[in-house]
Amino acid sequence: QVQLVESGGGLVQPGGSLRLSCTASGIRFAIYRMGWYRQAPGKQRELVARITSIATTNYIDSVKGRFTISRDNAKNTVYLQMNSLEPEDTAVYYCNAGRLRLGELLDYWGQGTQVTVSS
Repeated sequence: QVQLVESGGGLVQPGGSLRLSCTASGIRFAIYRMGWYRQAPGKQRELVARITSIATTNYIDSVKGRFTISRDNAKNTVYLQMNSLEPEDTAVYYCNAGRLRLGELLDYWGQGTQVTVSS
């Protein structure tokens, strides 16, 4: 059974920092592309950052220079370091694991963790 468990969300003031963690079980973590998505109230879920199995990263423009995604394959964990947080970053953040196997997309999601940026 595949599980992705996120942690690290919470309430933070504008300009503050949080680090999200997502620990996976039931998959060969090292070969999966890992991503962080977010969904704000009334908006569609969007990709925030992604890291491939060879540690190539990409980010949406609005978080470049503020967020950093990283992975620790020994711990089956992916992180999202979020600095200089803004109220617009408020959302539920979801961890995603994906890979292609014989043409089939294997795609798994965590339950989400709330991030609220407010004074």
